Amino acid sequence: MITTKQKCYLRSLAQKIKPVFQIGKEGITENMKTDILAYLNKNELMKISILQNASITKEEAVKDFEALDIFIVQTIGRTIVLYKASENAKNPITFEN
Repeated sequence: MITTKQKCYLRSLAQKIKPVFQIGKEGITENMKTDILAYLNKNELMKISILQNASITKEEAVKDFEALDIFIVQTIGRTIVLYKASENAKNPITFEN
């Protein structure tokens, strides 16, 4: 579980990044889940945007990501910030105690 301070730190890091994936008409496919997990394995933090014509709502997307053990850092409008700790990350995110 992530503390409030850690969540705040992740939100500050997420301000600098742009959405990497877009969820469209097909919703979240198995291939997209695999790609998202692979990206999080390398980078730990990412943004995803949901297009207006998407067949899935933000709440349904959040449930799908939580089912994959991905932590939802923040949702703003149609953008979701995701975090998953990884031992294989290029630049692992470290939290100060």
